[in-house]
Amino acid sequence: MEWTSLAGTALGAVIATASGALLERRRWRRERGERDVAVRRALYAEYLAGLAEARSAGAVLARNTAMDPADRFTTAREAFAPCIRLRYQMAITAPSDVVRASDEAFRRLRDFRDRVIEGAGETDSAYVDGKFAYNEALSALQELMRQDLVDEGTGPRR
Repeated sequence: MEWTSLAGTALGAVIATASGALLERRRWRRERGERDVAVRRALYAEYLAGLAEARSAGAVLARNTAMDPADRFTTAREAFAPCIRLRYQMAITAPSDVVRASDEAFRRLRDFRDRVIEGAGETDSAYVDGKFAYNEALSALQELMRQDLVDEGTGPRR
């Protein structure tokens, strides 16, 4: 009779330890997922803000057609520079579909910046077409970012 109570106690300890470990693992995975989403949300916000600031600087330059070309070049490139760092962060943090869309928005903004550097004014077709292409790419990027953050319960899509 003594060995059965000992075996029952040992079995109870094994079950309790296993269930505790399983619960701890689930909690760890949930918290990790929440941290990952928070990191992506902050990066997405910073990237979109960087794109918006560069786009806004381009619009200001396009309105100032009398600006010296060398100053226009320097100002446009300086406004665009923070986007490069953020682009690399996106490449290692975001899911692949978001990375592709962020690269597309980056390229369209770079094209827009180049038209502004070349002296395109806000009524020139090169400026208007560049702005439209960038806005389209930006909308697609924002939609994928939203979708990624909404899908947080299932984790990032790779």
